Amino acid sequence: MKKMRSLIFCVIALLLAAPMLLAQDLSKYRTFSLGNSLAFVLKHTDQKFADVKTTHGRPSLFQELTWRPSPLGNSFRSDPVEEVLFSFCNGQLYKISVAYDRTSTEGLTASDMMKAITARYGPATSVALEIDVTPNERYDQDGKGVASWEDSQYSVNLVRSSFTDVFGLVIYSKRLNAEAELAIAEAVKLEEQEGPKREAERKQKATDDLEVARQKNRKVFQP
Repeated sequence: MKKMRSLIFCVIALLLAAPMLLAQDLSKYRTFSLGNSLAFVLKHTDQKFADVKTTHGRPSLFQELTWRPSPLGNSFRSDPVEEVLFSFCNGQLYKISVAYDRTSTEGLTASDMMKAITARYGPATSVALEIDVTPNERYDQDGKGVASWEDSQYSVNLVRSSFTDVFGLVIYSKRLNAEAELAIAEAVKLEEQEGPKREAERKQKATDDLEVARQKNRKVFQP
Protein backbone atom coordinates (compact mmCIF):
# COMPACT_ATOMS: atom_id res chain seq x y z
CA MET A 1 0.00 0.00 0.00
CA LYS A 2 2.86 2.35 0.87
CA LYS A 3 4.53 1.65 -2.48
CA MET A 4 1.23 2.27 -4.28
CA ARG A 5 0.81 5.68 -2.59
CA SER A 6 4.37 6.59 -3.52
CA LEU A 7 3.73 5.60 -7.14
CA ILE A 8 0.55 7.66 -7.30
CA PHE A 9 2.38 10.64 -5.81
CA CYS A 10 5.13 10.36 -8.43
CA VAL A 11 2.59 10.20 -11.27
CA ILE A 12 0.76 13.29 -10.00
CA ALA A 13 4.05 15.15 -9.61
CA LEU A 14 5.03 14.32 -13.19
CA LEU A 15 1.67 15.47 -14.51
CA LEU A 16 1.96 18.77 -12.67
CA ALA A 17 5.51 19.24 -13.89
CA ALA A 18 4.73 18.39 -17.52
CA PRO A 19 3.76 21.94 -18.59
CA MET A 20 6.95 23.25 -17.00
CA LEU A 21 9.01 20.64 -18.81
CA LEU A 22 7.43 21.60 -22.13
CA ALA A 23 7.93 25.31 -21.60
CA GLN A 24 11.10 26.81 -23.01
CA ASP A 25 13.06 29.98 -22.30
CA LEU A 26 11.03 32.71 -23.99
CA SER A 27 13.87 35.22 -23.67
CA LYS A 28 16.04 33.41 -26.21
CA TYR A 29 16.16 33.28 -29.99
CA ARG A 30 18.94 31.07 -31.33
CA THR A 31 22.17 32.33 -29.75
CA PHE A 32 20.65 35.64 -28.68
CA SER A 33 18.91 36.57 -25.44
CA LEU A 34 16.86 39.63 -24.56
CA GLY A 35 19.11 41.82 -22.46
CA ASN A 36 22.23 41.10 -24.53
CA SER A 37 24.53 44.03 -25.18
CA LEU A 38 24.95 45.65 -28.58
CA ALA A 39 28.58 44.46 -28.62
CA PHE A 40 27.47 40.86 -28.08
CA VAL A 41 24.99 40.97 -30.96
CA LEU A 42 27.51 42.62 -33.29
CA LYS A 43 30.04 39.91 -32.51
CA HIS A 44 27.62 37.03 -33.12
CA THR A 45 26.22 38.50 -36.35
CA ASP A 46 29.67 39.39 -37.69
CA GLN A 47 28.67 43.01 -38.23
CA LYS A 48 30.25 46.36 -37.44
CA PHE A 49 29.15 49.38 -35.45
CA ALA A 50 28.78 51.25 -38.74
CA ASP A 51 25.84 48.90 -39.50
CA VAL A 52 23.94 50.16 -36.45
CA LYS A 53 21.22 52.75 -37.04
CA THR A 54 20.36 55.29 -34.35
CA THR A 55 16.63 56.07 -34.36
CA HIS A 56 16.43 58.36 -31.29
CA GLY A 57 19.10 59.98 -29.16
CA ARG A 58 17.10 61.44 -26.27
CA PRO A 59 15.94 60.89 -23.58
CA SER A 60 17.26 57.37 -24.18
CA LEU A 61 19.47 56.05 -26.95
CA PHE A 62 17.58 53.81 -29.38
CA GLN A 63 19.45 51.79 -31.98
CA GLU A 64 18.59 49.12 -34.54
CA LEU A 65 20.63 46.47 -36.29
CA THR A 66 19.39 44.47 -39.28
CA TRP A 67 20.94 41.05 -39.83
CA ARG A 68 20.46 38.78 -42.83
CA PRO A 69 21.64 35.22 -42.04
CA SER A 70 21.94 34.38 -45.75
CA PRO A 71 23.54 36.78 -48.26
CA LEU A 72 21.20 38.64 -50.58
CA GLY A 73 20.92 37.02 -53.96
CA ASN A 74 21.74 33.57 -52.67
CA SER A 75 19.79 31.14 -54.88
CA PHE A 76 19.87 28.42 -52.23
CA ARG A 77 18.80 29.46 -48.76
CA SER A 78 19.80 27.10 -46.01
CA ASP A 79 18.28 29.46 -43.44
CA PRO A 80 14.51 30.12 -43.51
CA VAL A 81 15.03 33.57 -41.99
CA GLU A 82 15.05 36.51 -44.41
CA GLU A 83 16.19 39.05 -41.85
CA VAL A 84 16.27 39.84 -38.15
CA LEU A 85 15.83 43.31 -36.67
CA PHE A 86 17.45 43.79 -33.26
CA SER A 87 16.13 46.74 -31.22
CA PHE A 88 18.25 48.27 -28.45
CA CYS A 89 17.58 50.79 -25.70
CA ASN A 90 20.72 52.27 -24.15
CA GLY A 91 22.73 49.43 -25.63
CA GLN A 92 20.49 46.66 -24.28
CA LEU A 93 18.54 44.29 -26.54
CA TYR A 94 14.83 44.52 -25.73
CA LYS A 95 13.12 43.25 -28.90
CA ILE A 96 13.88 40.82 -31.72
CA SER A 97 11.78 40.94 -34.91
CA VAL A 98 12.20 38.02 -37.32
CA ALA A 99 10.94 37.96 -40.92
CA TYR A 100 10.92 34.54 -42.57
CA ASP A 101 11.85 34.00 -46.20
CA ARG A 102 8.69 33.70 -48.27
CA THR A 103 9.89 30.73 -50.31
CA SER A 104 10.77 28.85 -47.12
CA THR A 105 7.23 29.20 -45.76
CA GLU A 106 5.34 28.98 -49.04
CA GLY A 107 2.19 26.86 -48.67
CA LEU A 108 2.51 26.61 -44.89
CA THR A 109 -0.64 27.40 -42.94
CA ALA A 110 -0.77 29.28 -39.66
CA SER A 111 -1.25 25.92 -37.90
CA ASP A 112 1.89 24.56 -39.56
CA MET A 113 3.89 27.54 -38.31
CA MET A 114 2.39 27.24 -34.84
CA LYS A 115 3.50 23.62 -34.58
CA ALA A 116 7.03 24.56 -35.57
CA ILE A 117 7.20 27.38 -33.00
CA THR A 118 5.63 25.16 -30.32
CA ALA A 119 8.45 22.67 -30.77
CA ARG A 120 10.83 25.38 -29.60
CA TYR A 121 8.79 27.37 -27.08
CA GLY A 122 6.21 24.90 -25.83
CA PRO A 123 2.40 25.18 -26.03
CA ALA A 124 1.01 28.56 -27.09
CA THR A 125 -0.70 30.58 -24.38
CA SER A 126 -2.94 32.44 -26.83
CA VAL A 127 -4.22 31.54 -30.30
CA ALA A 128 -6.11 33.83 -32.70
CA LEU A 129 -9.47 32.65 -33.97
CA GLU A 130 -9.67 31.19 -37.49
CA ILE A 131 -5.93 30.90 -37.96
CA ASP A 132 -6.20 28.36 -40.81
CA VAL A 133 -6.70 30.90 -43.57
CA THR A 134 -5.69 30.61 -47.19
CA PRO A 135 -2.20 31.90 -48.08
CA ASN A 136 -3.66 34.81 -50.06
CA GLU A 137 -6.03 36.19 -47.43
CA ARG A 138 -5.28 39.81 -46.54
CA TYR A 139 -5.21 41.30 -43.09
CA ASP A 140 -5.39 44.82 -41.75
CA GLN A 141 -2.57 47.23 -42.56
CA ASP A 142 -0.49 46.45 -39.49
CA GLY A 143 -0.68 42.68 -39.88
CA LYS A 144 -2.26 40.22 -37.51
CA GLY A 145 -1.10 38.13 -34.61
CA VAL A 146 -1.49 34.39 -35.10
CA ALA A 147 -0.45 33.05 -31.71
CA SER A 148 1.62 34.01 -28.69
CA TRP A 149 3.75 32.36 -26.04
CA GLU A 150 4.02 34.36 -22.82
CA ASP A 151 5.18 34.27 -19.25
CA SER A 152 5.44 37.03 -16.65
CA GLN A 153 8.57 38.52 -18.24
CA TYR A 154 8.64 37.75 -21.94
CA SER A 155 6.39 37.50 -24.98
CA VAL A 156 6.91 35.57 -28.23
CA ASN A 157 4.44 36.35 -31.02
CA LEU A 158 3.86 34.63 -34.35
CA VAL A 159 2.55 37.23 -36.81
CA ARG A 160 1.59 37.38 -40.46
CA SER A 161 2.06 40.34 -42.80
CA SER A 162 -0.96 42.21 -44.10
CA PHE A 163 -0.03 42.36 -47.77
CA THR A 164 2.84 39.93 -48.39
CA ASP A 165 1.51 37.07 -46.21
CA VAL A 166 5.03 36.59 -44.88
CA PHE A 167 5.24 35.06 -41.40
CA GLY A 168 7.32 36.63 -38.69
CA LEU A 169 8.24 36.29 -35.04
CA VAL A 170 8.38 39.16 -32.55
CA ILE A 171 10.09 38.49 -29.22
CA TYR A 172 10.35 41.10 -26.50
CA SER A 173 10.91 41.74 -22.82
CA LYS A 174 7.66 43.03 -21.34
CA ARG A 175 9.40 45.33 -18.88
CA LEU A 176 12.04 46.68 -21.25
CA ASN A 177 9.57 47.06 -24.11
CA ALA A 178 7.14 49.02 -21.92
CA GLU A 179 9.98 51.31 -20.80
CA ALA A 180 11.14 51.69 -24.40
CA GLU A 181 7.67 52.67 -25.63
CA LEU A 182 7.43 55.42 -23.01
CA ALA A 183 10.91 56.68 -23.86
CA ILE A 184 10.19 56.63 -27.61
CA ALA A 185 7.01 58.65 -27.06
CA GLU A 186 9.03 61.20 -25.09
CA ALA A 187 11.73 61.25 -27.80
CA VAL A 188 9.13 61.94 -30.51
CA LYS A 189 7.67 64.73 -28.39
CA LEU A 190 11.09 66.34 -27.94
CA GLU A 191 11.86 66.07 -31.64
CA GLU A 192 8.56 67.74 -32.54
CA GLN A 193 9.21 70.57 -30.07
CA GLU A 194 12.76 71.13 -31.32
CA GLY A 195 11.91 70.66 -34.99
CA PRO A 196 11.39 74.36 -35.91
CA LYS A 197 14.61 75.38 -34.14
CA ARG A 198 16.64 72.68 -35.87
CA GLU A 199 15.19 73.62 -39.27
CA ALA A 200 16.09 77.28 -38.70
CA GLU A 201 19.63 76.29 -37.71
CA ARG A 202 19.93 74.09 -40.80
CA LYS A 203 18.83 76.90 -43.10
CA GLN A 204 21.18 79.36 -41.42
CA LYS A 205 24.11 76.98 -41.81
CA ALA A 206 23.28 76.46 -45.48
CA THR A 207 23.18 80.24 -45.95
CA ASP A 208 26.50 80.70 -44.14
CA ASP A 209 28.17 77.94 -46.14
CA LEU A 210 26.94 79.48 -49.38
CA GLU A 211 28.33 82.88 -48.40
CA VAL A 212 31.73 81.36 -47.55
CA ALA A 213 31.81 79.68 -50.97
CA ARG A 214 30.75 82.96 -52.62
CA GLN A 215 33.53 84.97 -50.99
CA LYS A 216 36.11 82.34 -51.91
CA ASN A 217 35.02 82.12 -55.52
CA ARG A 218 34.85 85.92 -55.93
CA LYS A 219 38.57 86.11 -55.32
CA VAL A 220 39.60 83.46 -57.84
CA PHE A 221 36.90 83.39 -60.49
CA GLN A 222 37.93 84.47 -63.97
CA PRO A 223 35.52 84.46 -66.93
